[in-house]
Amino acid sequence: MQKLQLVNPTAVSLPAVVIVLFIVTTPYRRSFFDAYSPGAFVSIPSGSRHPPATNSAPALARVPQECDIFRGEWVPDDGGALPYYTNLSCPVIQEHQNCMKYGRPDLGFLRWRWRPAGCELPRFDAAGFLDVMRDRSMAFVGDSLARNHMQSLICLLTKVEYPKDISTTQNQEFRTLHYASHNFTVSVFWSPFLVKANLSNADHGSGRLWNLYLDEPDEAWLPFVSGSDYVVISAANWFTRPSLFYESGRVVACHYCLVPGVPDLTLRHSLRVAFRTALRAVTSLPGFNGTAIVRTVSPTSHFEGGEWDKGGDCRRTRPYASNETSIAGLDLDFYTAQVEEFVTAESAVREMGSGARVMLMDTTAAMLLRPDGHPSRYGHWAHENVTLYNDCVHWCLPGPIDVWNEMLLQMLLA
Repeated sequence: MQKLQLVNPTAVSLPAVVIVLFIVTTPYRRSFFDAYSPGAFVSIPSGSRHPPATNSAPALARVPQECDIFRGEWVPDDGGALPYYTNLSCPVIQEHQNCMKYGRPDLGFLRWRWRPAGCELPRFDAAGFLDVMRDRSMAFVGDSLARNHMQSLICLLTKVEYPKDISTTQNQEFRTLHYASHNFTVSVFWSPFLVKANLSNADHGSGRLWNLYLDEPDEAWLPFVSGSDYVVISAANWFTRPSLFYESGRVVACHYCLVPGVPDLTLRHSLRVAFRTALRAVTSLPGFNGTAIVRTVSPTSHFEGGEWDKGGDCRRTRPYASNETSIAGLDLDFYTAQVEEFVTAESAVREMGSGARVMLMDTTAAMLLRPDGHPSRYGHWAHENVTLYNDCVHWCLPGPIDVWNEMLLQMLLA
């Protein structure tokens, strides 16, 4: 197969011809993500289970400025380092990602580390992260993978402190946690499309259509991030659902809606415009002087032996080398659109001259190489009579996804 080649965010242009290795041509069926409800955020324990907080941190290890932390290889962790945390030390692991609890037998997926080309990526320093984020706030906005990312961060920080839940709503998909020792606040906002969306009454035969208002940011989260220092934005997978696209209050197109007279502009169009809208909205918020971080798509191409609802699974026990696989199809289209919209937003922010900034968290290349890091069948007990499919989309905690926060810390230091 072709060697992995991802888009260079500093010089992005669409090729005249893109060879797509798979195209969605089959009639719509329920998405893998329909099999899982958004799920509740696990309660944080209190009292004696909190480890002592620390108010000091050693000097933080930094990668050289010229090192691209997003390109590299997974290499054996010969140092034999233990996982940062386990299912016993971290209480916020989503059940479906709790691979240790549900008996995953091969723990070799925890014995790899990401090595960028030309440098070493320092291990996550929980005390150092909290020190960097003292008196600051960070919000994660997106779908269940945004929550997966946020929960990885909370687990990593348990080495220092368990936070207090200071949420002002009972909605389990909108949580705010506070680290008193450093006055650091972290929030998560469920918004799988980033823009205003609701289920329509129309049924196209395989379920109800989504109404996506592509030029209207989702007010469920936008007003609440205006004072955030960092807003990590990510989304992709929900755009596979059959949808009607609205702009300026009227239907302009759709994805697999089968409505006469409505052109199909595909889900690639909806994701692109939604990111454009979300980034424009965040960076132009009155008084927003923070940083919007775009995290690129987490690959959904690791199912083997069938589709997600046809027995597909991810049973590999080691990473790919970078020359053993390549990004293609929908993953490539989503990735390209996200990077290009980031570049557009970066240019717009520069022209505005405001205090806002945008950064690209380009995790796609690293995660494409980790088909071994998903829960697969280990998101529930084997004897349970539950209707759940093999999960090759989310990531085990602990697991490869922890590298996102190693990368995030280096981005904060830069």
